[in-house]
Amino acid sequence: MKGILKLGSAVALSCLAVETAARAVAFQPDQWIKPYKREVLQDIVTWDKDSIFVNGERVFLYSGEVHPYRLPVPDLYLDLFQKIKALGYNGVSFYVDWALLEGKPGQYREEGVFDLQPFFDAASEAGIYLIARPGPYINAESSGGGFPGWIQRVNGTLRTRAPDFLAATDNYMKNIGAKIASGQITNGGPIILVQPENEYTQATSAIKPFPDPEYFQYVEDQLRDAGIIVPLISNDASPKGYNAPIESAPGYPAVVDIYGHDGYPLGFDCANPDVWPNNALPTNWHDLHLKQSPNTPYSILEFQAGSFDPWGGPGFDKCGVLVNAAFERVFYKNLYSFGVTILNLYMTYGGTNWGNLGHPGGYTSYDYAAVIREDRRVDREKYSEQKLQANFFKVSPAYLTAARGSASNATWTSSQALTVTPATSNTTNFYFVRHAKYNTLDSVTYKLNVHTAAFGNITVPQVNGTSLTLNGRDSKTHVSDYDIGGATLVYSTAEVFTWHKYDDKTVLVVYGGPGETHELALAVTGLEVLEGDVESITTRGYTVLNFAVDGGRKVAKVGVENSFIYVYMVSRNEAYNYWAVDQAPHDNSDAVILKAGYLTRTAKVEGNTLAITGDLNATTPIEVIGASSSVTKVTFNGKDVSVAPSNAGALCGSIELPKADISVPKLNELEWKYIDTLPEIQTSYDDSKWKIADLKKTYNSLRPLTTPVSLYSSDYGFHTGTLLYRGTFRATGNETTFYAWTQGGSAFGSSIWIGDQFLGSWRGYDAATNGNSTVTLPNLTAGKEYTITIVIDNQGLDQTWTIGTETGKNPRGVLDYKLAGHSQSDVSWKLTGNLGGEDYVDISRGPLNEGGLFAERNGLHQPGALSADAGWKASKGPVTDGISAPGVGFFATEFDLNLPTGWDIPVSFTFTNGTSSNSTGSGSSVPAYRVQLYVNGWQYGKYVSNVGPQTNYPVPEGILNYRGTNYLAVSLWGLDAGATKIEGLELTVDGEVWGGLEVGVVEGQKYEAREGAY
Repeated sequence: MKGILKLGSAVALSCLAVETAARAVAFQPDQWIKPYKREVLQDIVTWDKDSIFVNGERVFLYSGEVHPYRLPVPDLYLDLFQKIKALGYNGVSFYVDWALLEGKPGQYREEGVFDLQPFFDAASEAGIYLIARPGPYINAESSGGGFPGWIQRVNGTLRTRAPDFLAATDNYMKNIGAKIASGQITNGGPIILVQPENEYTQATSAIKPFPDPEYFQYVEDQLRDAGIIVPLISNDASPKGYNAPIESAPGYPAVVDIYGHDGYPLGFDCANPDVWPNNALPTNWHDLHLKQSPNTPYSILEFQAGSFDPWGGPGFDKCGVLVNAAFERVFYKNLYSFGVTILNLYMTYGGTNWGNLGHPGGYTSYDYAAVIREDRRVDREKYSEQKLQANFFKVSPAYLTAARGSASNATWTSSQALTVTPATSNTTNFYFVRHAKYNTLDSVTYKLNVHTAAFGNITVPQVNGTSLTLNGRDSKTHVSDYDIGGATLVYSTAEVFTWHKYDDKTVLVVYGGPGETHELALAVTGLEVLEGDVESITTRGYTVLNFAVDGGRKVAKVGVENSFIYVYMVSRNEAYNYWAVDQAPHDNSDAVILKAGYLTRTAKVEGNTLAITGDLNATTPIEVIGASSSVTKVTFNGKDVSVAPSNAGALCGSIELPKADISVPKLNELEWKYIDTLPEIQTSYDDSKWKIADLKKTYNSLRPLTTPVSLYSSDYGFHTGTLLYRGTFRATGNETTFYAWTQGGSAFGSSIWIGDQFLGSWRGYDAATNGNSTVTLPNLTAGKEYTITIVIDNQGLDQTWTIGTETGKNPRGVLDYKLAGHSQSDVSWKLTGNLGGEDYVDISRGPLNEGGLFAERNGLHQPGALSADAGWKASKGPVTDGISAPGVGFFATEFDLNLPTGWDIPVSFTFTNGTSSNSTGSGSSVPAYRVQLYVNGWQYGKYVSNVGPQTNYPVPEGILNYRGTNYLAVSLWGLDAGATKIEGLELTVDGEVWGGLEVGVVEGQKYEAREGAY
């Protein structure tokens, strides 16, 4: 069955006893798996206290978070999954964003880029299991936390048993539940776990009871009623034990099958990336697990793998320093010491908040400083570090059932500055070593005490009085009595990357950090050192190897003919270039081990040929150190590689990076066209098709009105992008000021005109979610009718993480106003947002992609619009010409790309910002302007000059046509008096990688005159 794990036949990690027991799970799970608290609905995904089983085989579910809705190019899903599979992961967790699928109540649309089936198919092809997380609430730094905007009109408290809220979720949960059910492993798909709700952990004191079993049961029932039969797993935001399947819950209502929790121990302080606060390393989670859910596998459904960055933040490069490879070594190995066997790292690929889908606390990029960049590059060190860690567990099955001992700073090492947690199984011992003061920058030398079946308790290293070193902010996993294909690695202080037994040899790869000395012992004799300097002892049937990590590789051949063990001893940095590649999904029985540079995607042996696919960014040596002895020929991306055997039995060659002609146009040299996209301030403008603001009572239960009629945009169906208001009154001639209190979310801005005269702006700054503006009016003529126009930048809707705060109902629009000399009722209001509101026009790009600008309402951001009879004028573009006065201009152009096939070439649109842009505040002298970037109709960037920090906006192939014509449109909103120009805008090439996948252009709606546009 496609997507189901198969039992390996050749790999030594599947010993007979394990296979026999595993078969018992598949056929008779109820006989010995004890933690089930409800009817067993299927027997493909089962579990006990140590791990899950898939098709009867124990699995460490090593997973990374990916949100398909943040990469609207289905052809690139396989690219991500292959890069994640290359890490050694076997799982991906994904959220589903309700707001993108049900933009209008009762109208569920999952089609085009919102169809999850290509995501499921790509996961199956790559050999990745999926954890589905449909909510209905997801948080995820998404607009509304995944709630559609119309949820603001629901009176009942969000995320509670309120009947109207529950009813509002039904249509979505029925449909998304059915989709997820169709992708379950029981139906041949990749989904093995499903999470109800999300971080259902914190509520105000007014929410009683909390956690509410009735609400949580309702969500679970929605999933089960939709046909979901795989286990349900939770993600408590911290280890509180909520909804865990504990024995004290009578009848076990409202519990999950497997309890899991989250953890973000360093938080999100990217401004101080070198600071690891005292006591931030969790040390009691294993004990809490034994109290809260001892009969389910220890599961962490979200653990920190990066950080979000807010408006005005320091940028994701700083976040990458905060959560770097050292963080991974210290914090993740701490989790392994607890025995985690379901681990999901958030984020593994972040992606982009295109089309207004992000929450107001963050900007367009959702890079998250993840191991895979927003533009899908894998050139961060943390990617390589994760590859070393995850691959270790693929070949260390004893870890899954090892009993965790108590952490000690006295028992296992010679230094009390170190803490060691042992884990022991019937065959293998693991020693997780960290600094007692976890955040120290000091290095510590030590000896390690280990237990071995052969020698009993011994202290290592043994050769020449050498010692081990644990550098500052580092952690190690040492092993003893470690099985490698029937031979025993008696102990190793060097960390194991991978090993595999082939028909004629066993290959073992171990590594150490810079400047360290390491030692390992094998229960075999017969030694030949093939490369480098290795100290050795051979005695009583054992071989001890001691080596210094000095930048040079060491290779030793141990054993006798037809059972040689080749030991590769490398530095950590060199290990980053090694890959262990499965030949089949969920089956590492024929894994290939090689050294190959930037990325290895797949490897397949057919006859005497090893066919490798991968990516290169430089001419690269290739060395196949582990494969069937039948292999004599190697191809890379379909091209023959000249290889020769080494004295270690490897096949060595070199792959030359082809030359490519890569060029992109200079945007400032293109021919542009321009229209004014704020015609609403002209006296001739007709607003008869606008919504009349006539609701005397808001639907919003959070904030009562302070105006005669509601001016909350969601009351009228406008939930996204730019909002416009027109207030008309008859002057008395005594008016002096106008006051407006507007709200658009963090870093929002707003501007005010009377007629076509600019009055002023709320320029915005990072922390401001709302702003008060009092502007001075010109002399008005008594008896004459005037119109005040307010433009508001809606940055997205707030999330509702703490239940009962109802922050997701924080309205967007005008909260209050006062016209001097008038009562509020003297002003009559109309408003607009995206054309049609909830009856949005562009189905292909969903309900959030368009805002209320004139150009957006008329579809002029879509390809083909340059031929529209829209009053276009010739222009030199937003950089050279800009706009001559405060307002909003719209610039459009076309350009051709002809980038070579067979290459992955990440490109981005880059703005110049010649002045500081972080947290500048509303009073700053930095020019204030806002830009929206549309690429072939997709809104792929929002740039705010006086807030920042983002200036670089990656746009993937598929959205960009790499071999054809592209339509580029830019809205420029000047918030200050005088003319406004973009300081600079260029299309830049950010990388050149030979390889990648074939990517088609995503077809979105093209321009056509819109019925009812205004």
